[in-house]
Amino acid sequence: MKYFLITDNVDTRTGMRLAGVESELASTRRETVEAIDRVVADETVGVLLITEKLARLCPDVLDDLKLNLETPLVVEIPDRHGTGRLPDSITRYIREAIGVKL
Repeated sequence: MKYFLITDNVDTRTGMRLAGVESELASTRRETVEAIDRVVADETVGVLLITEKLARLCPDVLDDLKLNLETPLVVEIPDRHGTGRLPDSITRYIREAIGVKL
């Protein structure tokens, strides 16, 4: 199984290529969905990495993948400009999910 990256950023693509991760550039919802479809059709891809900016363009498609397919595992990653998440998003998520304050 291999990793595959869908990104809107050339620098992110270059960095991941240096690590041996194949990638594709996209900038619109249509390009992103088409790239996701190609990745899903490739049975050798086990993990789909997608930048948070592109993931926000097609949350419905990604949610469907996460709920209905075992592979690829979908992982949203921040690009070089940082994350769109709030600083305490992980601790807030844990607190809401299981009621434990960290």
